[in-house]
Amino acid sequence: MNAQKIIKTCSQVYIGFSILSLAYVSISSIWNPQATMDLVSIQLSNTDAISSIRGIYGGVGLLITFLLVYLLFNDVRKALFFLLLFWAAYSISRLITIWVDGPLGSFGSQWLIIESTFSILAFVLLLLYARIKKEAENVSQQ
Repeated sequence: MNAQKIIKTCSQVYIGFSILSLAYVSISSIWNPQATMDLVSIQLSNTDAISSIRGIYGGVGLLITFLLVYLLFNDVRKALFFLLLFWAAYSISRLITIWVDGPLGSFGSQWLIIESTFSILAFVLLLLYARIKKEAENVSQQ
């Protein structure tokens, strides 16, 4: 049972950190879309561009944040699975960019490492959850 508590707590911390990260970017993007795009040196030159960043990074990001808060309190394993897919999708997109368009800059390279690490963490935590569940089933059958 102690291992189960440790894994659950580690998972909740990981999910909480992801929530805070996504919430920060989302709120920042709603408040000032240009500041978000300044990170990659892109100028938003019209209201359609501003609206798109506000909607995707801001609105959709907040929706994802709210979903993760809900899952944090109701189904940690589903939150981990979602985050595994979420961070892996970002990593894969960056790898496709390297393959199609060439090397990433320092921002993209740094985030490729971060997103890959986050997806690996989610995968490991999911594996640990599965192992604990299997052990619990074996104990209950005895």
